[in-house]
Amino acid sequence: MRQIFLDTETTGLYPAQGHRIIEIAGVELLNRRLTNNHFHVYLNPDREIDEAAQEVHGITLEFLQDKPRFADIADEFLQFVSGADLIIHNAPFDIGFLNAELTRIERQNIEHSVLEIIDTLKMAKEMRPGQRNNLDALCRHYGIDNSSRTLHGALLDAELLADVYMAMTRGQESLMIDMLDSGPVESDGELKLTRSKPLRVLAANETEQASHEEYLQALTKGGACVWTQ
Repeated sequence: MRQIFLDTETTGLYPAQGHRIIEIAGVELLNRRLTNNHFHVYLNPDREIDEAAQEVHGITLEFLQDKPRFADIADEFLQFVSGADLIIHNAPFDIGFLNAELTRIERQNIEHSVLEIIDTLKMAKEMRPGQRNNLDALCRHYGIDNSSRTLHGALLDAELLADVYMAMTRGQESLMIDMLDSGPVESDGELKLTRSKPLRVLAANETEQASHEEYLQALTKGGACVWTQ
């Protein structure tokens, strides 16, 4: 299972108004393990950066003057995300900007290159309704150190998002990973589970058995107990 955690920084809020991407970062997970494979570039937007946006990420137009344009890195970026699940916090924002950039160079939308797009903001709202679910709030909730996040930065935010996502989904995907590690996939596509060692069964001793019987008897005082019938 290959997942790319992605974040962007932009010149403003609305691609329809001509705002552009100025930073893209993605980090790769394989089977819920970070790899050393990541993608990170700054981009020259050929336009001014809104003051409010610059206050968020701290990236200046002067810094970007010698950086490549999106067209220069498009092939490398698409190759990096190709065939992966793309996981983004507030995905409609980043996807809107990515597709605007791809449209400018007459390329297909990003949805054609990836398997699935997962929005962790939507996930968080479903898991924590009525609560703040920005990246900082989720880091605090899951005990993830984000002390180095004084400004928004695409690479750091992508790395933090990977940690947050793994905390949010702990116990949900790990079972599937264990299953995939347990046996080969047959040619018909069906997963065949095998076990290299016999399953060890530990029987209860007399003390444990007596304690269990006593507990069941206590349950019957409140009414019928299915385990004693």
